[in-house]
Amino acid sequence: MPHASHDAIDALNGLGWGPFFQGQITEPKAGQPARVVGQHRRKLEVQTASERIVVSTRAGLPPITVGDWVLVGESGSISRVLERRSCFRRKAPGAAVDEQVLAANVDVAFIVCSLNEDFSLNRIERYLSVAHDARATPVVVLTKVDQCADPAAPIREVRGLGSDLCIEPVNGLDAASASVLLSWFDAGTTAVLLGSSGAGKSTLTNALMGAKVQTTGAIREADAKGRHTTTRRSMLMLPNGGLIIDTPGIRELQLSECESGVAKTFADIEQASASCRFTDCAHQTEPGCAVIQQIEQGVIEARRLDNYRTLLREQAVNAQSVADRRAREKSTSRSYKKHQRAGRRFKKGED
Repeated sequence: MPHASHDAIDALNGLGWGPFFQGQITEPKAGQPARVVGQHRRKLEVQTASERIVVSTRAGLPPITVGDWVLVGESGSISRVLERRSCFRRKAPGAAVDEQVLAANVDVAFIVCSLNEDFSLNRIERYLSVAHDARATPVVVLTKVDQCADPAAPIREVRGLGSDLCIEPVNGLDAASASVLLSWFDAGTTAVLLGSSGAGKSTLTNALMGAKVQTTGAIREADAKGRHTTTRRSMLMLPNGGLIIDTPGIRELQLSECESGVAKTFADIEQASASCRFTDCAHQTEPGCAVIQQIEQGVIEARRLDNYRTLLREQAVNAQSVADRRAREKSTSRSYKKHQRAGRRFKKGED
């Protein structure tokens, strides 16, 4: 990079490069910077300053996801993963005790929720917690506004989640309506689309791209839920120079190590709890509970407190499970290395 041409630097800046990543390169021959733009099974597509290539990884590297910046060596394999500026993660779905990284180095998180039977304030709060934890700007995108008889009502409900929350009601099938989201992009700005299957993420992507680049599908009439049409994460460059990551529909978004994100999403409850009589108030039946008082006064919804408790409890349990697994793996690794050293000493004794 020290001798990179201005054209190469401009090309990298258009991919979201900046001083944060440049400052991590101290070796002149560390490798060629590239951004991960596609992920499918064990193969990664990366974009360098001049070309898009498929690369391989090597043992010992951390998990890599779309949006990561990596260094590609002369052999065509990834030699290093640069530190992330932001990271979207969740507990791995199912019974797996691990974390899954959804996207990296994102500036704006479009939380996509449709205005049909699948509309859920609880789910929006869940996504907001993940976005706040990732240190990205959350924008709630309410899709299928054309199919809602009274869109003003759900918009008011979402507005109640935070006075400074950004909300964009759109019709994804109308390019002019969806174009309001382009105002969130400058050249090199990266946004991620997060939401359930059938929420309209792929339709939005097509509208913003001005072309059909993602497959869209129908939803079930019974519950307005959709099937996965996007099957892998990919990054696309918009005509205006912005970058957008489309993710498969998320059926299960369990939080892990996300306490700060939950706290910011429920800032009203956090602020009220500071006035509770007891510092360890559980906001249930304790005397002098400022949170319960505000619920009784209609300032805070009871539903909101219930969801706050649920998310805090969930992230604590999952975080402990992941921490326990890491501790076991670390202990196993130490034991393995100890036996390796003992074996080498024994072999030397024989020689």
